[in-house]
Amino acid sequence: MTVIEAEVVKAVPAGVRPAFIRGVLSRAAKVPEITARLPAGHPTVAVRLTSDQEMRRLNRTFAGEDHATDVLSFAGSGEHLGDIAISWPAAVRQAGRFRQHEKTELALLSVHGLLHLLGWDHATATERAEMTRLTVAALQASRIKLAPRRL
Repeated sequence: MTVIEAEVVKAVPAGVRPAFIRGVLSRAAKVPEITARLPAGHPTVAVRLTSDQEMRRLNRTFAGEDHATDVLSFAGSGEHLGDIAISWPAAVRQAGRFRQHEKTELALLSVHGLLHLLGWDHATATERAEMTRLTVAALQASRIKLAPRRL
């Protein structure tokens, strides 16, 4: 069975161990629809936990939008699926807003980024429904349940 390898960099202090993110992504990769989109061989992904300021710079530079966002995905090639940047401060704020643990929000953002790297999007209602379904399935693989009305 294909296993995904995740390199995690904490560019800011964050109350989570890199092994947590690696485990969430590894278990998400076992969801059949996700497994089907993984490249053969040894797929990898890089995850960077960073600041709102860096997220704003990345969003402005690569998406032309001058504001911070919670998660960005940058496509890779071959076995390297790409890079996921996550704003730790945004994860903390959103966790508070939805009354769930910060690790739950971080898991959600990590899976969201992975789904984008594998080609899923949420531009239409149908795409949003499919991404939501896959996100919930991927999080369930790690026994993570989202707060009501989070997605």
